Amino acid sequence: MSDAGRRPLIAIPARFSENASALRYGAEVTARALLDAVYAAGGEPVVVHPVAPGAVVDVDEVARRLSFCDGILLPGGGDLSPVWTGAQRHPEHYDVDEEQDAFDMAVARYALASGTPLLAICRGLQVVTVARGGTLHAHMDAASTGGTDHRHRVHTVAVTEGSLLADLWGTDTIEISCYHHQSIDRLGEGMSVVARADDGTIEAVGLDDAPGWFVGVQWHPEDTAGSDRLSASIFGGLVNAAR
Repeated sequence: MSDAGRRPLIAIPARFSENASALRYGAEVTARALLDAVYAAGGEPVVVHPVAPGAVVDVDEVARRLSFCDGILLPGGGDLSPVWTGAQRHPEHYDVDEEQDAFDMAVARYALASGTPLLAICRGLQVVTVARGGTLHAHMDAASTGGTDHRHRVHTVAVTEGSLLADLWGTDTIEISCYHHQSIDRLGEGMSVVARADDGTIEAVGLDDAPGWFVGVQWHPEDTAGSDRLSASIFGGLVNAAR
């Protein structure tokens, strides 16, 4: 196939899993809905093996490994370790893996430094936030954040006029599917809020100094991409930028 006819290659770091159906050992997984959404948008999803032994990452090696891709998607997953921000471990933290964190943050830095189109979803947005010097609320509750737990929740967000998301959708509101109990506290360097929930939770950000296409959302557009045009357009935006 000529280069003009191939699908843009979208790299997606795998998620470590202690087990998976039909496998005898620990596994690396990616949500099928995520792969379906990228493929339906015209991209070729490529799952990448995370490597950062002892939570130490070879940044140059990550850059070499990702040089093949046309776009990058940082997916959802477990909580980031509080070690990266100097915070305390919270009882609600789950699936914390510092090797995964270190690799994902290196991927985020590579994408932003190289101008490779980047879509950051849920944990992925939190990775970018921490990589840029921001912080997270360890657990969302009315006492600590004024908000509520956003696990298994569908709600509406208001989108900033003139933002990339607003341009993608042609509207300033959208109904989203959330699954997160952490949220952005202090924005990272160059980040700006482009969508909030009714309770004030930051649900999407832009990067003022991004050298390439970037969208970061706290929700899971892959949940509804198969049936909702606006959710699917987020993946379409990534794939089109990757072309």
